[in-house]
Amino acid sequence: MNQKNVEHAHKHSHPHTHSHEQTQAVLNRMSRAIGHMEAVKRMVEDGRDCSEVLIQIAAVRSAINNIGKIILEDHISHCIVDAVEHGDQQALEDLKNAIDKFVK
Repeated sequence: MNQKNVEHAHKHSHPHTHSHEQTQAVLNRMSRAIGHMEAVKRMVEDGRDCSEVLIQIAAVRSAINNIGKIILEDHISHCIVDAVEHGDQQALEDLKNAIDKFVK
């Protein structure tokens, strides 16, 4: 399912349409991360060495962080550019809050 153009109705002052160029890449990476997480679960169920499990969890966390970075880059390139062009201060505030939560 390719969702290149995504319609958003924000709680901001204006609704807008924008395209996320990386949607399919994000979905593919998410599928791989989910598969990796399921493999980690099996490792735990099988009683694998804790060190191996921790290393795999670190790999999953890194994959998720990279997915977040792609989404953030896409958001800034499209949504935030549109928000700035339309004077949408709420979108900028929402971005600040999202970044704060993402980096915690």
